[in-house]
Amino acid sequence: MTRYLTIARDGEAEIEVKRSRFRATLRRVETEADARALLERLRKERWDARHHCSAFRLGSPPQPVERSNDDGEPAGTAGAPMLEVLRGHQGGAGVSDVVAVVTRWFGGTLLGAGGLVRAYSDAVRAGLDEVGTLRRELVREFSLAVPYDTAGRVETDLRSAGVTVLGTSYDASVLLTVGAPPADERRLAALVAELTAGTGVLMAGEDRWVDRS
Repeated sequence: MTRYLTIARDGEAEIEVKRSRFRATLRRVETEADARALLERLRKERWDARHHCSAFRLGSPPQPVERSNDDGEPAGTAGAPMLEVLRGHQGGAGVSDVVAVVTRWFGGTLLGAGGLVRAYSDAVRAGLDEVGTLRRELVREFSLAVPYDTAGRVETDLRSAGVTVLGTSYDASVLLTVGAPPADERRLAALVAELTAGTGVLMAGEDRWVDRS
């Protein structure tokens, strides 16, 4: 797996069902500790709420780390449905590196198991609609040294060809750090050779995940 979806930004959305308020908070996270820290912070900030149900997915598919918690709601009516929404977002592509916490203020009317499943699911869907998504891609870093007088043109042409420019530094020459999917290394080398008339040499580095719009 060399690409997956995550949320484009942090955000919140709230729905109301029979006077119960369900506020979904979505955050981009990288570790389980980050996800649990958000949950604990919301428990303190929203101390007057009855439930703080949660679900999160971390890491790249096909085997992301997944957790969910009903926080006192009947088993299977909150955390698990929330996790299913994260898994099924964007036509089944799913989102990862995200935690969803739905805070419920009880409105006095019992919703039943089916009503709770719908409410918690709809709250997370509303949150995902609010924050949007972006794509994460696995790329290999490459360093490319080019003369000052051609650096601007080479960088522009690389970007136009869809190559991700990760950074630029200046010394005796301009050092471009670019990223491309590992499988595209030969294509990138050929492109660099064409743009630099055969003088540019790519130096391969580490693989890393980067955000793409």
